[in-house]
Amino acid sequence: MGANPPQAADIPVAILCGGRGTRLREETHAIPKALVEIGGKPILWHVINIYAAQGFRRFVLLTGYLGEMIEGFVEAEGWGDGVEIECLDTGQETPTGGRVARAAEVLSDSTFALTYADGVADIDLAALLAFHADKGNAATMTVVRPYSQWGIAVIDDDDRIGGFEEKPRLDYWINGGFFVCEPAFLDWVADDLVLEREPLETAAAKGELAAYRHGGFWDCMDTYKDAVVLNDLWNGGQAPWQIWSPTGAEAR
Repeated sequence: MGANPPQAADIPVAILCGGRGTRLREETHAIPKALVEIGGKPILWHVINIYAAQGFRRFVLLTGYLGEMIEGFVEAEGWGDGVEIECLDTGQETPTGGRVARAAEVLSDSTFALTYADGVADIDLAALLAFHADKGNAATMTVVRPYSQWGIAVIDDDDRIGGFEEKPRLDYWINGGFFVCEPAFLDWVADDLVLEREPLETAAAKGELAAYRHGGFWDCMDTYKDAVVLNDLWNGGQAPWQIWSPTGAEAR
């Protein structure tokens, strides 16, 4: 058995929101990717509310490209419920691992959460914290099974197509963000490293990276098409990641 999980309110949440969002060029030529809107609110607002609705109160936004616009948004938004948000400029061109490394001073005192500003999910964060504590590893990565972008042909042993399956869920698991890390993980990040390469690969090689399987809703706003899909879900009242009440970040 692992240790008791830490309380959400005691855990800082670092959010990577410094990238340019080059595959969202239709939207990000004038604003950072984190401020692309879903239902009239930046996707960053949605990510923060996923955490705030489940008891998290301390946020560190790792900014870069057009970071001053993110700061302006944070200052203008009414967060309430004791939510505290700090914007940390981690450089214009810094890779994701470097951004985490530059935040080490504010993350090194305790367990911390880490995620991206462009991914939303109906994830149970208390269950994630409990899983992380039970495993006792330096880091836990939430993994998800994505859906195929295409419909597939079902082929039998005689090479005949027996039918089609529309955009099925794939069999493999991918990085879904929503990490929980111990300060020891910071030993494997450095200014010039991409988080998804050497730091996570080192943790995996040392047996210090656990996989929390999330089987519910997850989506990442990587392209303009993704933004359209998320907006359609929100506008249709079918956004599974909205676990807060319409009046604020209070879990429903």
